[in-house]
Amino acid sequence: MRSGPVHRSILAVDIERSTSPARTNPIREELRQEVYRVLDTAMRTAGIGDGHCDPLADLGDGVLALIRPADEVPKTLLLNPLIPALVRLLADRNAGLDGTERCRRQLRLRVVIHAGEVHYDGKGCFGEALDVAFRLLDSPGLKKRLREVTSPLVVVVSEDIYWSIVRHEYEGISGSAFQPLVRVTVAGRRRQGWVHVPPPAMPARASKANSMAAA
Repeated sequence: MRSGPVHRSILAVDIERSTSPARTNPIREELRQEVYRVLDTAMRTAGIGDGHCDPLADLGDGVLALIRPADEVPKTLLLNPLIPALVRLLADRNAGLDGTERCRRQLRLRVVIHAGEVHYDGKGCFGEALDVAFRLLDSPGLKKRLREVTSPLVVVVSEDIYWSIVRHEYEGISGSAFQPLVRVTVAGRRRQGWVHVPPPAMPARASKANSMAAA
């Protein structure tokens, strides 16, 4: 029996500079655990629970979430509120690092959002839709964009997500904030990636301090 295609929303994250020589294996383990923590919290903030998602797949220096399509989990939730929640969580986490540890332990992410048909064969998941997502996530253009900004993450969406979701500017989603900066080739076809740099979030502790000062 061959596997049949199942439709999934695709969300994957990857740690910036995961192979840096400054990062020992214990630090890499720490960052891996933090990625799972912030991603799980951001997904739950967006109302995406275990019942909406296949088991998270480990990517070594990242995580893959395959979300089952359902009326209560529209793709808009992946862009808002999930991405803003992820930015806040990363800002809070990184704010606790002093100067000497920031280089080694700062957690910054590349994020990809796509959707399409996925196969499972008992050993894992595969399919052209996943190939597209991973090529976008690993593209040199996306890595370069993250190096250029202060935000703790950058997100790239596929053409499918841009034209079906982003350009319609659903609540909390600004189409003009996405730029066509990435191109990859998968299965002989050129694919466009639209990149968004969320504004850096003020860490919760700084926000609380400012509120107290204003009072």
